[in-house]
Amino acid sequence: MGLLDGQTAIITGAASPRGLGKATARLFAEHGCQVAILDLDASQAEDAAADLGERHIGLACDVTRKSDCDAAVAAVLKAFGQVDILVNNAGITQPLKIMDISHENYDAVLDVNLLGTLNMSQAVIPHMRERKSGKLVNMSSVSAQRGGGIFGGPHYSAAKAGVLGLTKAMARELAPDGIRSNAICPGFIATDITAGKLTPEMKVQILEGIPMGRAGEASDVAGCALFLASDLSAYVTGSEVDVNGGSLIH
Repeated sequence: MGLLDGQTAIITGAASPRGLGKATARLFAEHGCQVAILDLDASQAEDAAADLGERHIGLACDVTRKSDCDAAVAAVLKAFGQVDILVNNAGITQPLKIMDISHENYDAVLDVNLLGTLNMSQAVIPHMRERKSGKLVNMSSVSAQRGGGIFGGPHYSAAKAGVLGLTKAMARELAPDGIRSNAICPGFIATDITAGKLTPEMKVQILEGIPMGRAGEASDVAGCALFLASDLSAYVTGSEVDVNGGSLIH
């Protein structure tokens, strides 16, 4: 018995082979979920879905464009008949200092991370409200909680903090409709984004700040997403779940 048998999920930004989205998609599929992988490139999204098996689909979607999000959700509903889970995973980061952030940098990072989360959520909420059921899982970051960190500049911290605020506001507003909204705050995770960008000295310094003494794996975040998307967390909404090896303890 899978924890998500008979359910369907949309996961944004999930085509990258070693990313959090792909790991989450894989784990959901193993637990009986039908998954729609959304990413900027249609062929990459389709290939990622094919990796999971024939029940799954890949679609092109730029989450910064509301029309793309609406069209993607309509396509998923046509293919699957329902959407039970949305994982807002699509995100970008830029390693800039406060005085180096241009308006264009700000727009790029805020639009993908925060506006994208809003656009996709707005696209699925009417359907979830009709069914009086739905789970929203939003990817924030330890950067939002501690004010930056490894790569992301202040605008990334601000975007991911915005995701936390949006997550909690949606949880409050949507709870009467049977829709839960929660956020995950990953710490330092070994993914495609971090691969090759760390000097050995940086890695030593990062690991020294993690009580568990290791970088996180994408599967660590996927497991948390599975919990929040399943009935194991039926009474959990408006929460932020830390997946950081103890690097930030409130």
